[in-house]
Amino acid sequence: MTTVSSAWSEARRSAREHGDYRPLVALIPYARFLGMRAETHEGRLRLRLPFRTALVGNPNLPAWHGGVTAAFMENTALLHLLLQLDEHRVPKSIDFAIDYLLSGRPQDLYADCSISRLGSRVAQTQIRCWQSDPAKPIAVARAHFLLSVSA
Repeated sequence: MTTVSSAWSEARRSAREHGDYRPLVALIPYARFLGMRAETHEGRLRLRLPFRTALVGNPNLPAWHGGVTAAFMENTALLHLLLQLDEHRVPKSIDFAIDYLLSGRPQDLYADCSISRLGSRVAQTQIRCWQSDPAKPIAVARAHFLLSVSA
């Protein structure tokens, strides 16, 4: 597991105190590559992935690449955990299970996360991804993360 550096701690503090999530997202290379954006909506963290044709998996439909959707959702859970918990290490993904419900059309993706179970070593999260209507998810997922273990 990677130790949370002072850069992580400062980015987390800035996000919590000022609602500026950009430095935190920028510290996750794949989230930065995807172009993920974090924002607060009705007091909850919401992630947005702006549409780019480079992220299309099926150009005939066109539809989002399923791997991009899954990575977006997993990174949503990771960011949520980093903001909610005071971990000294970056949580490590143990498993990730996704159910694709609808094809992702060529428009922005949104995702939010909730921690459904939090133990001393493992956190279970549930992630929901949608496009125009939060009540109509295009994918739902469950992920487990290993937390730092106190010695």
